Amino acid sequence: MKKQRRTGSRVFMALVFLFLYAPIFLMIIFSFNAGNSSVVWQGFSLHWYEELFQDRTIMRSFYTTILVSLLATVIATIAGTFAAVGFYSMRRRTRSALMTVNNIPMTNADIVTGVSLCLLFVTVFGGWNYLAENYRFTFNWLGTLYRLTLPKLSLGFGTMLIAHITFNIPYVILSVGPKLRQMDRNLVDAAQDLGCTWMQAFFKVILPEIKPGIISGALIAFTMSVDDFVISYFTAGSSVSTLAMEIYSMARRRISPEINAISSLLFVVVILLLTANNIREARAEKALAKRRY
Repeated sequence: MKKQRRTGSRVFMALVFLFLYAPIFLMIIFSFNAGNSSVVWQGFSLHWYEELFQDRTIMRSFYTTILVSLLATVIATIAGTFAAVGFYSMRRRTRSALMTVNNIPMTNADIVTGVSLCLLFVTVFGGWNYLAENYRFTFNWLGTLYRLTLPKLSLGFGTMLIAHITFNIPYVILSVGPKLRQMDRNLVDAAQDLGCTWMQAFFKVILPEIKPGIISGALIAFTMSVDDFVISYFTAGSSVSTLAMEIYSMARRRISPEINAISSLLFVVVILLLTANNIREARAEKALAKRRY
């Protein structure tokens, strides 16, 4: 009876994984198709990967995506780490309330976040541009008059970067927080008693203890930025385009095998990041186990 249950659970698990990953593997297979059909196999070829790397529009959107993701990851990781340390030093009731607020962006729908950020940018930029059009500021510097003209602002790379930083910070906080709670509170007090300043204690005591959480948060933030479409669509304007936005526009015009090629590359990159993170965590757990025993 137990063997039948185990067999049934394994079959059910295999069906679930087949349902989840069969479309992805089918997409990867047809990215190497010599023809432009997504149904009929016409031979193995790297033609669509060559076309992909020669497409300037796609490569420009790829560079934009990587740049935004890297900058957002670095800034969000730094801000989220210090925010997590601040939460850790608060009282439990205050920390619980702020963590609830921190979880709202992750449970909130992406379209709500994207529309709200878009409205915020449009409102702020509207007031700023009104000042830029109607007012000129003059000031005297060492007897010379200068006229200051405010530049006009619009949606673009900067607003999209701010939006990515905004929705990445909560993930970093949630990754760093558990590592802080696992740390012995007396370590920081001991370091300060021995003459360390708070910043020295942070870099020499706290940072090594929470390093795995910081790396995990950075990987999650990078993956979320690369994968994002909805929030980028509402905050990027018409001057820049990310890879997800470009794939969406290509899919609206026609289903090109280039979409299969670029989606396959993205899938491989995500798998490599997850594999590297899992290997790093496994090694960290082994090292921690050796220290304890």
